[in-house]
Amino acid sequence: MNKAAAEKKALTIDYIADFLVKRRLMTKDQRKEVRIKGEKQRARLYKARKDFYASRRLHILHEPVSPPEVIASFNFKTDGKVLSEDVITEAIAEDVKIPYRKIDPLKLDMDVVTSNIPRPFAQRHLIVPIEERNGVVTLAVADPFNLEAVESLKRTRKMKLELVLSSKSDILKIVREFYGFRSSVVAAEKEISSAVDLGNLEQYVKLKGTAEIEATDQHIVNAVEYLLHYAYDQRASDIHLEPKRDNSLVRFRIDGVLHNIHVIPKVVHPSVVSRIKMLSRMDIAEKRRPQDGRIKTEYHAREVELRISTLPTAFGEKVVMRIFDPDILCQELRDLGFYMREFELFNSYLKKSYGIILVTGPTGSGKTTTLYSAMKALASPEVNIVTIEDPIEMVMEEFNQVGVQPLIGLDFASSLRTILRQDPDIIMVGEIRDRETASNAVQSALTGHLVLSTLHTNDAPSSVTRLLDLGVPSFLISSTVLGIVAQRLVRRICSNCKRERLLRPEEMEYLRLKSKQYKVTYGQGCTDCRGTGYKGRTGIFEIMDISEAVKGLLSEKTDAVTLFKAAKKEDMTTLRECAVKKMLEGVTTYEEVVSVTG
Repeated sequence: MNKAAAEKKALTIDYIADFLVKRRLMTKDQRKEVRIKGEKQRARLYKARKDFYASRRLHILHEPVSPPEVIASFNFKTDGKVLSEDVITEAIAEDVKIPYRKIDPLKLDMDVVTSNIPRPFAQRHLIVPIEERNGVVTLAVADPFNLEAVESLKRTRKMKLELVLSSKSDILKIVREFYGFRSSVVAAEKEISSAVDLGNLEQYVKLKGTAEIEATDQHIVNAVEYLLHYAYDQRASDIHLEPKRDNSLVRFRIDGVLHNIHVIPKVVHPSVVSRIKMLSRMDIAEKRRPQDGRIKTEYHAREVELRISTLPTAFGEKVVMRIFDPDILCQELRDLGFYMREFELFNSYLKKSYGIILVTGPTGSGKTTTLYSAMKALASPEVNIVTIEDPIEMVMEEFNQVGVQPLIGLDFASSLRTILRQDPDIIMVGEIRDRETASNAVQSALTGHLVLSTLHTNDAPSSVTRLLDLGVPSFLISSTVLGIVAQRLVRRICSNCKRERLLRPEEMEYLRLKSKQYKVTYGQGCTDCRGTGYKGRTGIFEIMDISEAVKGLLSEKTDAVTLFKAAKKEDMTTLRECAVKKMLEGVTTYEEVVSVTG
């Protein structure tokens, strides 16, 4: 679109409403409502934004409310589709013949974003560079009719530009987070380069808003806060800070997969690590030994905990921050991914007044979520729930939580002995690692307590042989263990870009499916899932009930294969079968089934 054509139009509420009606994204009645109430709605949104800044005593330029924001605030629905700012912006892009781009922060190069245009210019004109290829800079703009700023850049910077249209919210988010993080890191690098070279378990740290961060000149403090906000926004489960020879790498784990996020100067890395150590009450001076700590923060009016681990490496201290969102860690049992048989079995175990429930699987398979969700379901004023964890994953008021401290002799076994004198009803043992812990767990179950614990085995039948290896007699296993839950996590297909295909013959043969055509679903990749085809994860479960038939087979020489065959006769669903079922239902993909279940 040339400049002359752009000058004939303006991005107004009426203009947007008219073409949305033409495209059948809005009804005529909705257009009438927008025209009547539009300006009042704009004023209301502006006041709310102004009050937000004022309540935090921030003197920040109040950007005007854009027409797409005004229309999106009505929350209209057409054919079940919400008329969001992104939907409106995409429709505008089609109308003005400019490509639409949903900005994915994980795919942006910080140098490209921050080095081409000054921050005040980007924020004032709502433009941001998002890509540079062969000397051509791709510029995301929010208003396709305000091209003066673009022409100014062409003249003054002598830049070759290509335009794409993005929502105002996306552009402002990138400007604040990228420019804010970048400026903090650069300022910190200058300061550091010019210079000469345990109480409560948790500490509550109130994060400032991304707008508030700019009100202080403490650059390292700002950089860490930008990083945490960015991780929360991207649904990250872990933040990795990895020192390399010449720089430091920042990576996020999202849906189980690590993504490269930022590269920061090596000189800044120790200061960032020290800031994180201070927040988590670690020893800042100790850099030769691994340390553990935790931080409690707030995000969108809910508490979020971070568990911090430092590790000395060849190039400096590596830091991993695991993010525990209570909405993910404590869910309704029905939402974990159980099928009806498995849900009813697991629920029946939780209703017992004594016995052992074992949850097995490798690290990262969702065992903690299952246990915390189960204890949350059991928690009430009538019961005393005590946990022994290494370390405590997330502090919950409903439970009495004990963190093991091997250096002072407080391990799983000794903690469990003490807990039995604390009048518990339900005991959660983080992991059965040795003979003494296994023996104490069995004794706890025999004396009338419900015990939940974990083992590191590949499937449910192997857990029995593991207990035998730890010296638990078979007759005690049969009289205490209620059931064993083996689990894994598989990625969910993104609902926004689902596509169907037929399973190939070799794939059906590999999964041992019957010889007929099966339709499966996959994610093509879209802006919503960052091109991965997946968004979120769900559990797959294999539950072996310690039934009378299984008890009859238990002896000191019982092997996992015999137990597996007996459990299959009683309709046990294996992890592979559960994963295949979810694949055929369109929840996950063939590739994910093979990757997770082997």
